[in-house]
Amino acid sequence: MADLTGLEKRLGVHFKDRSLLEQALVHPSFVNENPAPGLVSNERLEFLGDAVLGAAIAELLFEMEMRLSEGEMTQLKAALVKRDTLAGLASELALGDYLKLGRGEEASGGRRRPANLANALEAVVGAIFQDAGWEAARDFVTRILGPRLGQVVAAGGFADYKSRLQELAQARFGITPTYRVIQDTGPPHQRHFTVEVRIGDEAWGVGEGPTKRGAEMEAARQALEGLSPGREALD
Repeated sequence: MADLTGLEKRLGVHFKDRSLLEQALVHPSFVNENPAPGLVSNERLEFLGDAVLGAAIAELLFEMEMRLSEGEMTQLKAALVKRDTLAGLASELALGDYLKLGRGEEASGGRRRPANLANALEAVVGAIFQDAGWEAARDFVTRILGPRLGQVVAAGGFADYKSRLQELAQARFGITPTYRVIQDTGPPHQRHFTVEVRIGDEAWGVGEGPTKRGAEMEAARQALEGLSPGREALD
C-alpha cells in the first residue's frame, strides 16, 4: 500500500490518529484472508461515513441560495451520493491505490471496482469525523462535492419540471403553461403555497410546498405525469 502521507495531501486532511485512515482502507476481503487480532475492515467506518456524508450534503443543499424545495434537494442529494459519483471522486483521489485487498479481490480488479471505491470514500469520511469531528468532515465533503454539485445542477441533475412541461405543452398544443397561487397560508417564516398549473383553460396539476417555486415544480411534475404520450389535443 502506498505511503499514507501522500494520501493525506490528496485529501487535504492531516490525521491526528492515522490508524483511522488505515482502517478506512481495509477491504473486508483482506481481513478474511489475513485474520489477526485487532484487524478490522472499513465496514463500520463506511456505515458512519454514509450518515455523515448525507448530513453534510443536506446542509450544503439547504444553504444554497436557490432555496430548493424538499423534492429538489432530495433529487440532488441522490445524484451526489450515488455510487458512480462517489466512485468517480474516489478515483480522482486515487483511493484505489491505497486499498488493502485480499488476493482474490486484487486479482479480479478490486482496486478499480466502483463499489469498493465508493465504500472507501464513505469510510474516509467516517474516519475524518472520528478523528476531527463534524466540522472537519463537513468541510471535507463540501470541498470535494461542492464543485460536483454545480456540475450536477448545470447538467440537469434534478428535474426542472417547469421547463420540461413548457417544452412539451408548446410542442403539442402551442400553449405556454400558466401558474396560479390558489392558496397561501402560514406566517412569513413558515409559508405554505398551493399552486395550480393550467394549459389553456384546463388545470393539469396542483402542487404544494414551503416556497412558490417548489409548489410550481410539483404542479408541473403532476402535469407531466398526466400528459400521456397518446394525448395529442386538449379536451
